[in-house]
Amino acid sequence: MKLAVVGSINIDQTVVAERIPLKGETLPGSSLHYIPGGKGANQAVAMAKLGAQVEMFGCVGDDDNGRQMVANLVKNGVETSHIKVAEGVPTGIAIITVGDNDNTIIVVKGANGLVDRAYVDSVKDALLSYDMVVLQHEIPLDTVHYVVELCAEHGIPTVLNPAPAAEVPMDIFEKVTYLTPNEHEAVLIFGKARSTEELLKAYPEKLIITQGSRGVSTALKSGEVLNVPVRKANVVDTTGAGDTLNGAFCVRISQGDDIESALKYANTTASLSTEKFGAQSGMPTAAEVEKAMEGAK
Repeated sequence: MKLAVVGSINIDQTVVAERIPLKGETLPGSSLHYIPGGKGANQAVAMAKLGAQVEMFGCVGDDDNGRQMVANLVKNGVETSHIKVAEGVPTGIAIITVGDNDNTIIVVKGANGLVDRAYVDSVKDALLSYDMVVLQHEIPLDTVHYVVELCAEHGIPTVLNPAPAAEVPMDIFEKVTYLTPNEHEAVLIFGKARSTEELLKAYPEKLIITQGSRGVSTALKSGEVLNVPVRKANVVDTTGAGDTLNGAFCVRISQGDDIESALKYANTTASLSTEKFGAQSGMPTAAEVEKAMEGAK
């Protein structure tokens, strides 16, 4: 199976402190790191590290950060031949604070804002040669919806991770194969009228809601709500854990796993990613995941 990711490519500027500062507060930081990131690139790397054949579609600036981010994707086994290099626009950047086993993130879109319909049209033939297309919300939402519609027309499954939080029109939701919001994103999309359980039962094996320390949930076609608990971890950095989960889920579901098996694998993979520093650098290999899952039996 060949997987494509249409999404963001950022450099993460990550500062480590004892805890997240309060509003108006100044705290000393213990270290500063510049790390490859972007939700799209993170998910592509997570898939590649698990052995998938994956290509990244997106834009970087004609700057050192852009060249480094593309080189990093190549190093991790991600195909990059259709990434656009935009002149006069900086590569996207995320400002991240890590502290007390949590993080805060501010994203400046930069070249990610140029992943537009014209770009998609320029790579359409290549994109439509893939078996599954994965998207997030760090590129223009119009582009996300355009890609979903394009893939639906051609019978290509799509996975939409609606983060950062933004509304997903119901006609787009109906066309995606899997939607993977967290609890807060689910409320923004569907409102507060229905509980998480009611929402899941309304969209069995389509809606997958991540719930932090409570794991991840979906509803089976039988109507049963499936809750997959988290694996206990020695947490170092949670940055990229959600991207790791999404990437791992896409790999396993595209390989024919049932949804329960795919989510158990994804949860283990995400948990392992929190035990190392950095989003992409902390992502485990398939061998590491298999070892952890064997040890849990």
